[in-house]
Amino acid sequence: MQCYSFIKTMMIFFNFLIFLCGVTLLAVGIWVSVDGSSFLKIFGPLSSSAMQFVNVGYFLIAAGAVLFALGFLGCYGAHTENKCALMMFFFILLIIFIAEVAAAVVALVYTSMAEHLLTLLVVPTIKKDYGSQKDFTQVWNTTMEGLKCCGFNNYTDFEDSPYLKENHVFPPYCCFDNVNGTTTEPCTEEKAENMTVQGCFHQLLYDIRTNAVTVGGVAAGIGGLELAAMIVSIYLYCNLK
Repeated sequence: MQCYSFIKTMMIFFNFLIFLCGVTLLAVGIWVSVDGSSFLKIFGPLSSSAMQFVNVGYFLIAAGAVLFALGFLGCYGAHTENKCALMMFFFILLIIFIAEVAAAVVALVYTSMAEHLLTLLVVPTIKKDYGSQKDFTQVWNTTMEGLKCCGFNNYTDFEDSPYLKENHVFPPYCCFDNVNGTTTEPCTEEKAENMTVQGCFHQLLYDIRTNAVTVGGVAAGIGGLELAAMIVSIYLYCNLK
């Protein structure tokens, strides 16, 4: 009985923390959606190229809503000993866990397919919005500066973009010299072709593979916590009268 009470208390405590994280992510997501420029001014240096592939605001709102629901169900189910809430908590976590495993398998096995699909989505957006949409341009500039990369694939992604049409040159990051760590301006098509700066997608993959142990450890840790939470919820469910 003491073990049951301890596990119940821990279930309430940790799910309360998850609930607070959900509220925080919801608040940040709404902030990004409403005022993305101020968010980028504060956190711009910490951004990554992953910010190009998703709408950050909506992503944070969705993640916050899921954590909010999980935290609420976990706390409510454990505190009131409600079997329905505990079972819902278990199934939501199970769906998330399966989705994460499936996403990891797809990312590992079908990297080239993912690159092709992302190219079809991202490159046309660059050609359409880079240089005309302030927030979009700022996020890409921060990413290219941080990762020392150019576009999604390479400098050709900026052909026919508003930036090229207005300035008649490519972004300076496409003419970055890795030897002396400087950019050559103006960045003409000839210079960009000779520099052969790597695209941000390939640079991101390289960084992930370089830090594979850390990425794998974090993923394993998250998976372990999710499995532990599912086991605890089932334990409480089975021991309720």
